[in-house]
Amino acid sequence: MSTPVSRRGFLGAGAGAAALGFAFAGAGSLAPFARPANAATRNAVGYGTLVSDPKGILALPEGFSYKLLARSGQTPTAEGTHPSDPDGMGVFEAPDGGSVLICNHENSGKEPHPVPVVEGLTYDPGAIGGTSTIVVDAEGNRISQYTSVAGTNNNCAGGISPWGTWLTCEETEARAGTGTNTKDHGYVFEVDPTSREANLGKSAVPLKFLGRYSHEAVAIDPGTTQIYLTEDASNPNGLYLRWTPPAGFVPGKDALRTLAQAPGGDTAGRLQAMKCFQGNTHIRDLSEATRVGTRYKVQWVDVADRDARTTSVRKQFTDDEITRARKLEGQWWADGGAWFVSSFARTSDGSVHEHDGQVWLYDPATETITLSTIFGVNPDPAQEGQFDGPDNITVAPQGGLILAEDGSGVSHLVGVTDQGKSYPLARNEYNNSEFCGPAFSKDGKWLFANIQSPGFTLAITGPWTRPSNASTTAAQ
Repeated sequence: MSTPVSRRGFLGAGAGAAALGFAFAGAGSLAPFARPANAATRNAVGYGTLVSDPKGILALPEGFSYKLLARSGQTPTAEGTHPSDPDGMGVFEAPDGGSVLICNHENSGKEPHPVPVVEGLTYDPGAIGGTSTIVVDAEGNRISQYTSVAGTNNNCAGGISPWGTWLTCEETEARAGTGTNTKDHGYVFEVDPTSREANLGKSAVPLKFLGRYSHEAVAIDPGTTQIYLTEDASNPNGLYLRWTPPAGFVPGKDALRTLAQAPGGDTAGRLQAMKCFQGNTHIRDLSEATRVGTRYKVQWVDVADRDARTTSVRKQFTDDEITRARKLEGQWWADGGAWFVSSFARTSDGSVHEHDGQVWLYDPATETITLSTIFGVNPDPAQEGQFDGPDNITVAPQGGLILAEDGSGVSHLVGVTDQGKSYPLARNEYNNSEFCGPAFSKDGKWLFANIQSPGFTLAITGPWTRPSNASTTAAQ
């Protein structure tokens, strides 16, 4: 996701180290794929070679196609036009078999197309971020679009709740009085996909008990309602956090908002940061792991001041009290745990080792995290088939993962087979802007995604099946 120091600018010419390899623990199994893929054969056929797009937007495999649902500043909505910087998305089933998309807009103040201020939906009239709700029919045609929360700041990723709502996250620590902000920011907000009316007076309520920091994504355990949260931050690197609800909490629509507005709601439940161990050795940063299958035991440490009144949450801990990671990004709940991403690491930012992406699986049953995927430092970001910078993540109904690439050079939707090999699923042919928010429709027919700039929201379909794990020694 966009940060004050952009990843593409940070990586620039790229580091020249050899790739570490790429491997994956398959969806449906908690056991790690323990053998790193050979550098010459780490690519899989997937759905086949990408075919260039005559419209110059999206290259896809043979037989696949896409529809452009919206473009920032051009596509009309109920209040104006599609806002700038579409980012993370939640996809919900519509009553008619179509889909409802809740699309974040990572607007922080300088973007040309703000989320419109709407009475009853606006947290801070001085902020221009928020979410759009896009209704799509079963054939992937856009039917309507409206604002579902406004006046938030830098809405990046989020997560779908077990009760069918979208938690949208502010990736910022901006205070009231900075820029045009009239309120503090850095919170999580809950959005209902059923209608605009369902959000009036509700979606603009910050869930302060989840903390105020540079939120990226959430994943919710449906059995316990514990909420796992990633923080995308540096100086020092960010934290992986968990919120445990208070005794007697009954989950469901409006339950989080009601808790937030109740007496003592700002500090309801317990917010804790992750601390990892390998045996008796404390792991200070997740970049210490360089081999697929690395497993760490997890402990949880209480956050003293979750609203960060004087000190940022991550700065309230010394390095020996918690475990940090650079660029903690997307999350997805599946396989009985939370998949989460660390997008890249460099020793210059405090990381122990360098990489161009890790995917971890947290297993609450064993209270462990396992490194399931790692990208070595990309030696040539301009080369097709060289991937780096995984960001948003989703689990594919057909098996494996889909990762949105936010790296250097060419940008892809990257598929990972359930046996551990990567393949290009889509390529941005319009520019080098990042992919964001991949998520499938309930029936698995449509994959929705964004290209953040110039602000394309897309629906992709084709002959979905389990992607081929057959190796290819040549770039796709």
